[in-house]
Amino acid sequence: MPIDLRLDPAEVALLTDLYELTVGAAFFEHGFNDTASFEVAMRRMPPGRGFMIAAGIERLIEALEEYRFDAGAIEHLESLQLFKPAFLEFLSKLRFTGSIRALPEGTIYFPGEPIAEIRAPLIEAQLIETLALNQLGFASIVATKAARCFAVAGGRRLVDFGPRRAQGADASLIAARSSYIAGFHGTANVLAGKRYGIPVFGTMSHSFVMAHESERDAFGDFVASFPTLSTLLVDTYDTIRGVDNAAVAGARVREAGVKIQGVRLDSGNLDELSRKARRILDQAGFGDIAIVASGNLDEYRIAELVDGGAPIDAFGVGTALAVSDDAPSADFVYKLVEYKDRGRLKTSAGKMSTPGRKQLFRGYAPSGSFFADMVGIVDEGTTTVAREFKPIPSKTVQLLETVFDNGRRIMPRPTLAEARERVMNGLRTLDARYKTLRRPAEFPVRTTAALGALVISEKLRAQKRQD
Repeated sequence: MPIDLRLDPAEVALLTDLYELTVGAAFFEHGFNDTASFEVAMRRMPPGRGFMIAAGIERLIEALEEYRFDAGAIEHLESLQLFKPAFLEFLSKLRFTGSIRALPEGTIYFPGEPIAEIRAPLIEAQLIETLALNQLGFASIVATKAARCFAVAGGRRLVDFGPRRAQGADASLIAARSSYIAGFHGTANVLAGKRYGIPVFGTMSHSFVMAHESERDAFGDFVASFPTLSTLLVDTYDTIRGVDNAAVAGARVREAGVKIQGVRLDSGNLDELSRKARRILDQAGFGDIAIVASGNLDEYRIAELVDGGAPIDAFGVGTALAVSDDAPSADFVYKLVEYKDRGRLKTSAGKMSTPGRKQLFRGYAPSGSFFADMVGIVDEGTTTVAREFKPIPSKTVQLLETVFDNGRRIMPRPTLAEARERVMNGLRTLDARYKTLRRPAEFPVRTTAALGALVISEKLRAQKRQD
């Protein structure tokens, strides 16, 4: 029997809440399957966040390219004794035939903005709700956490150390991919390196040091085995004596033309220890040996260390990144916004949705920074929408783009480097008040007059649906 870590392409269609299938079956039985548009958006910002990074759309597209209910899936659904044979026959032939418009991966976005639009026959679009939210939500949350780390690291190297702390195998892959998009230099996750071409990094374990009778011998043996991957873990015992021993080991191998790459501090007062370590290494003639810090780091601690001038060259970020510990979830929703070419909306208190297919417009100042966003209807253009910004932007751009149509990818598969560059450009052009770690300003997002009118008219129609 295959190990339980697997997720076969044939099983992806079953990665759904049961009600998606029961609702789909009821739609099928009563003849509801005209073209529908669903929208993925985020209602409100997670705590402490001033911006979000779009991620996960490519993984969703890959899943939809292979979307199907194979014989095993149909057999399982039949065993539940809930679904009629005609619906199961329908599912056995179903493929995703719709279109997707989405923010390109790496795009900065804000609450109330469309992240992706799924347009397809109603049943198809309904069935993929769970999959879409599962892939877009967590990837975006972790990419945002990583971008916050990148924004305060001051150009220092960042590595994802989170796979052992991630909440599941797939979560560790998402964290590695999303953090790389958001500026991390690489990951400790070897599988992520294989799948995505992300650089992989590693140091050494405490167990390697503890298995030796001498810390110096442990360092020497490790450097002999991995001279180009020789970042030595110096806090198994007393950290400062560990740095001394690393310097001794470095002097021994230097005679053979080998250079120790770095030392890693994984506990204690990292500010104080990094300063002492730097002095020891510099005095021993190892000014080029890097100091790597890890151990319960997040963007707040990184900012403190960088702002305090700690001589740390790289940070390994584990648990806090892999689970986005201070904001592990966000209010992502997947709502029907149009059916049979008519807008649809939900009006419940605190959870009202916005009807209609949309486009997201971003206004740029002459300096090149973006200063406001406008959500409009899908057929509005930049020329007319620009007049609704205050002040009128020097440049207005549309952000949602069609990436999938008639069940097929229509744009070249973007590289992670392209998504990464999009994040870098976005962070450079986003004002600092939205990037601050605590109490960031709220970025202005408004709706166009045309969308406002549509909301009013669809509210009236929604009221009549309850008559």
